[in-house]
Amino acid sequence: MPTPRSIATRTGDDGTTSLLYGQRVAKDHPQIEAVGAFDELNVALGTVKTLLGTDARGDEVRGLLVTVQKNLVALMGEVACAETDSARYAGSKFEKISAADLQRLDLALAALEGRGLKFDGWATPGANARAAAFDVARATARRAERRLTVLPAHGRNVRPELRQFVNRLSDLLWLLAREAEQ
Repeated sequence: MPTPRSIATRTGDDGTTSLLYGQRVAKDHPQIEAVGAFDELNVALGTVKTLLGTDARGDEVRGLLVTVQKNLVALMGEVACAETDSARYAGSKFEKISAADLQRLDLALAALEGRGLKFDGWATPGANARAAAFDVARATARRAERRLTVLPAHGRNVRPELRQFVNRLSDLLWLLAREAEQ
């Protein structure tokens, strides 16, 4: 009888893990650090979704966050690919961050700014649980952005759309936190 497939492969017991397509790297490799930061961001967005109301605005924001989470999976896949496999990834069926994804964030930013949010200077997170969760997600997005921007110094090129996406996403999360405070 075949052994059922297990998540515990034990291949990482030596402190290494696989990039997409199988190249082994240390678990603290810059690409793995970046993927991990985006994974944390995805989890933070999942937490935010649990705190949204069931009204029309909550449903609207939840829908946006679900789309963003799918975008993050695409982004993680691309970041988890070795530079030598970039062309293979580009030609694959995997989803990729596109100009349309950036436009979606730009439209959401413009809509929030059009709501007349009032803010002045630095925000102090924690006005309520929903706002605090958005701020945790924003701070996590900024960390992920920092991890992404170091990759070229380590031999992994990053498409501009990826940097633009996460930069706009962190701005969007900041505005959503301010909206949740009001």
